[in-house]
Amino acid sequence: MAETHPCLRKLDIELRPDASRTVIRPFLPSDPAGFDHQPEDRTTRIIRRVLAFDDAAVARQIDRLWDSIGHAEHGAKTTLLARGSDLAGRVAGLDVGALDEDRRLLIGAYFSAEYSFESAALFNPSIVAWPIGVKPVGDTDFVLSLRGIGEGHLSSVTFRTGVWRADGEVEIAAPAPSGVPPITTPVQGWQDADTIQLDCSGSCEPSETVLFPVVESQSRGIEDLRLTPFAIPDRPLTFIGTYTAVGAAGARQELLQTDDFRTFKMHPVRGDLADAKGMALFPRQIGGRYLALGRQDNENLWLAESDDLLTWRAQGKVLEPLYPWESVQIGNCGSPIEIDEGWLVLTHGVGVVRNYCMGAVLLDRDDPGKVLGRLAEPLLEPSDHERNGYVPNVVYSCGALVRGREMLLPYAVADDFTRFAIVSIDGLLAAM
Repeated sequence: MAETHPCLRKLDIELRPDASRTVIRPFLPSDPAGFDHQPEDRTTRIIRRVLAFDDAAVARQIDRLWDSIGHAEHGAKTTLLARGSDLAGRVAGLDVGALDEDRRLLIGAYFSAEYSFESAALFNPSIVAWPIGVKPVGDTDFVLSLRGIGEGHLSSVTFRTGVWRADGEVEIAAPAPSGVPPITTPVQGWQDADTIQLDCSGSCEPSETVLFPVVESQSRGIEDLRLTPFAIPDRPLTFIGTYTAVGAAGARQELLQTDDFRTFKMHPVRGDLADAKGMALFPRQIGGRYLALGRQDNENLWLAESDDLLTWRAQGKVLEPLYPWESVQIGNCGSPIEIDEGWLVLTHGVGVVRNYCMGAVLLDRDDPGKVLGRLAEPLLEPSDHERNGYVPNVVYSCGALVRGREMLLPYAVADDFTRFAIVSIDGLLAAM
């Protein structure tokens, strides 16, 4: 039986998958091999059928649309209109400007699908402080990023908000009933040739925002966003996260940047960390360089540096497996957190029967390649009632939040759902 570490207190809060939360995403049927040489492609044929509907049929199908998805006022109408206009514009000889709104809306609806983005799992959280409104002195507002898994084992990024009260209580706000999909828009500001920009301004608050795959490199999922507040010289504080993009060609690391959780930029990572999982950024420059932790050999924790946040060079190993509970591999559980004593890094270790436990290390503030302390026993391991789920025997996190001498730690259970704990920083360091 796993015992709770003396410096950790678990909270009675759980975030479970909710199949009722949905988002509209593109759907594009095509002709199978052997039937793809027709005079017009399948998209055009479907659009011509829709345009042949009389007004009564159009009205009936629009009523059926809103009866089905039930959230016309949550960005769905804007999304479907844009989708319909785009696809109709690809049909030769069709004047999109001459189409009334109902027909553009209906075309968009025939080429879209309602997707339950967290029906199977809601896990691997990260957390950042972000002011949501006026709160009493001592309260801390935050945004959680979470990995949601839906139909087809497709991973998306979703968000929740909450408050960490001055008295230590934690409250998670009820999420919006549905999600608002991202729209790809021209890139503005910080960018390179491979940057894409997503507009989620239809969201009224972060829990409505859903980031699902939009390009081929992400076609099989966006996984494990490690979000951190980030200081870039000569610009306001922003938020940057690393995540794993999974496509047909394999997995790669990408960066996500946002100032407001409404507009997001995505950048592929280049260099030694490009094809690895588990990259985590230090939240500011150290010695004039950007630094990150990586696990490019799938076994050890490495330090890497960059001049521009996009191209990374490995600098050497920081940690190797040492204790029995981490003998298979180690890695980070989120971005390093700066405290008075140095850089606090939550880690994960893999042991018997692929059991994932969480640990912690302390790195030197000015030379993060130097380890100052390390837990010999797990900070957190699967308890008896946390062992079962989609992937048994796993506790994991993508980031925590420190306030004073305490840490709010959201963590995933069995790749299934999310729980929370409070950790004493003094107790944690004393145990190293």
